[in-house]
Amino acid sequence: MKNIIKGSMIAAAFAIPAAAMAAAPISYEEQMAHQEEARVLTSPIAGIHNSKWYDYRINVTETKKELASDLRRASDLEDRRDAWGEYASELKDNRQDYVKAMAKKGYKYNVIVEQPGY
Repeated sequence: MKNIIKGSMIAAAFAIPAAAMAAAPISYEEQMAHQEEARVLTSPIAGIHNSKWYDYRINVTETKKELASDLRRASDLEDRRDAWGEYASELKDNRQDYVKAMAKKGYKYNVIVEQPGY
């Protein structure tokens, strides 16, 4: 019986920090990064699989790897905020560069803006 109670206490001790971490607020930079992640293109403009599309996909992948590396090296909140901010900015730049390159080739990217509550 003692072992069961002891085991339950140990499990509870590990569960509390995990629950506390799950409820931790995220920074503005991380929120912006998640919004940019939602805007990552999942299919090429006009269905054209060309070098611009593959470059874009590679850049997105490299940006994600860089974020993971930056977060591993982060030693404080400011470092994590910087990492998330840079990640959001790079995702946006990657997308804009790809859209501009395709526009120069005559392929337009249509953006549909949705407003909450409409």
